[in-house]
Amino acid sequence: MEATHALWLLAVPISALAVAALSRRAGVSAPLALVLAGLLVSFVPGVPEFELDPEFVLFFFLPPLLFSAAWESSYLNLRENTRTIGLLSIGLVLFTTLAVGYTAHLLIPGLPLAAAFALGAIVAPPDAVAAVSVARRLGLPRRLVTILVGESLFNDATALTAFRVAVAAVAGAGFTLADGTVRFLFAALGGVAVGLLLGPPLHWLRSRLRDPLVENTVVLLAPFAAYLIAEAMHASGVIAVVISGLYLGDRFAESPAVTRLIGHSFWKVLIFLLESVVFLLIGLQLPLVLEGLAPYGAAELAWWAVAVFAVVVLARFLWVFPASHLARWGSPAARDREADIGWRGRVVISWAGMRGVVSLAAAFAIPLTGSGDEEFPGRALILFLTFTTVLATLLVQGLTFPLLIRRLGIGSERERYVDTVAEAGAQHAAADAALRRLQELAGAEPEPPDEDVLERLRQLAEHRRLQAWERLGGGTGPAGAEVPTATYRRLRLEMLAAERRTFVRMRDERRIDDEVLERVLRELDLEEAALSRD
Repeated sequence: MEATHALWLLAVPISALAVAALSRRAGVSAPLALVLAGLLVSFVPGVPEFELDPEFVLFFFLPPLLFSAAWESSYLNLRENTRTIGLLSIGLVLFTTLAVGYTAHLLIPGLPLAAAFALGAIVAPPDAVAAVSVARRLGLPRRLVTILVGESLFNDATALTAFRVAVAAVAGAGFTLADGTVRFLFAALGGVAVGLLLGPPLHWLRSRLRDPLVENTVVLLAPFAAYLIAEAMHASGVIAVVISGLYLGDRFAESPAVTRLIGHSFWKVLIFLLESVVFLLIGLQLPLVLEGLAPYGAAELAWWAVAVFAVVVLARFLWVFPASHLARWGSPAARDREADIGWRGRVVISWAGMRGVVSLAAAFAIPLTGSGDEEFPGRALILFLTFTTVLATLLVQGLTFPLLIRRLGIGSERERYVDTVAEAGAQHAAADAALRRLQELAGAEPEPPDEDVLERLRQLAEHRRLQAWERLGGGTGPAGAEVPTATYRRLRLEMLAAERRTFVRMRDERRIDDEVLERVLRELDLEEAALSRD
C-alpha cells in the first residue's frame, strides 16, 4: 500500500473523531454532523473515492454495532414488547418494501418490478443509532426507546433477506412467493438457532477463564463468529449476532467486577469509533453515487428521489398507527403487558425512521449483472435513490426529531423519579442484607474482629443505603442545605485529587516507580468512578 493511500485511510477515522468530538461539545447530533462533513469533503478536489465494500461493511461494522446494542438491551423489556417490535421489524419492513417497490415501478420507466422491490428492501430498515442517541439525550420514555432499539436489532435481517430474494428474482432464479417465504423462515430460525447454540458455550468459557483481558477478547470475537457461522449456513448472521448478544449481555452480571469495568469502557470506545467512521463514510459516497446517471435528467432524478423519500416516511406512519393497536389486540395478556403508547408515542416512533449504512451497503452489493450477462436493471439509479433517501431521512427527520419530542412534551421525568425510588428501595434492602451477613460473619469468627473494622463496614453500608434516598432531593436537604452523602462525595473527590497529585509528584521525584504509580492510581480511579457515576 502506498504511503499516500495509507495516510488517506488514516485521515478517515481521525476526521470522524474530530467531527464527532466537536458535535458532542456543541450539543449537535454527531451522526448528522458527520454525514454533512462527509458530503462537504467529497467535493474537495484531490480527495480519493472511498467506496463502501458491502462485504466489509456487513462483516466488520454491522456485527459489533448490533452486538453492542443487543448486549446493552434488556431482554426482559424486549420480551414485554415482542408484538410491537415484531410488527415493526418484520411487518413494517415488508410493507415498506412493497410500497416503495410498486411506487418506483410505476414512476420510473423501464424499471422491472423485481428491481423496484430490491430498492424497497434496501431502504426499508431504519438505522436507530441517530434516533436512539437523541431519544436518550432528551429523556424519551424507556418503552419507546426499547421499541426503537428492538426494531433496529431485527429489521436488518428482514430487509437483507427480502433484498436477496428480489435480486434472485432479477437474476431469473425461479423465484416464487413460496420460495421467498421459505428462505425468510430458514434465515430467521437458523439465525436464532446459531445464536442460542453459540451463547451458552461462550458464557461457560468466559466464566471459567477468570482473566479480564481474555474474557473481554472472547466477547469481542463473539459477534464475528456468530455472523460467519450463520452466513456459512445461509442463515441470518444478523439475527445470530443479536441473539448471542442478548444471551451474553443478560449474564454479564455473573462476570467479575474488573471484567465488567474493562468491557464496558472498551465497547463504549469501539462503538463510538465505528459509528463515527460509518456516518462519515455515508457522506463520502456522493461521487460514486453520481456515476452512471448520465441517461437521466436532473428534474426527473429529483422527482423520483422526493417520491421515494415521501413513500418511505408515509409508509411508516400508515403502518405504525394501526399496528400499535394490533399489537394489543386479541390477547388480554398482551394488553396488560404492552400498555398503549398513546398518539404522541406513535408520532415519535413514526418519525424515528432515519436510514443508515446498512441500506447503502446493500445498494452497493447489487450485482453488476442481472439475468444472463445483461446489466442489472437500474443499478446506478437504485444506488442514487438509496443515497438520497438515507440523506433525506438523516437530515429532515434527524434535524427535526429533537424539536418534535420537545413540542409533544414527551419526557421521562416521572419514570426517572420512579427509578430512583426503586433504586433507593433496592439499596436499602441490599444494605440490610449486607449488615446481616456482616453480623453472621462476625459471630462465626474464632476471635471477634476489631470493632473499628466492623464500624467502618457498617458506615459504608449505611452510606450506600442513604445515598439513593438523598438523591431524590437532588442532593439538597431542607432550605437547600447539602445532604451528608453529597458532602461526602464532594470532599472525598477533593481528597482523591490531592492523593493523585502527591503520587504523581513522588513519581516525578523518582521516589516511586511508574509501576507503583499505576497500581495506586487504579485504586483511586475505581473509587472516583464509583463516586462520579451520575
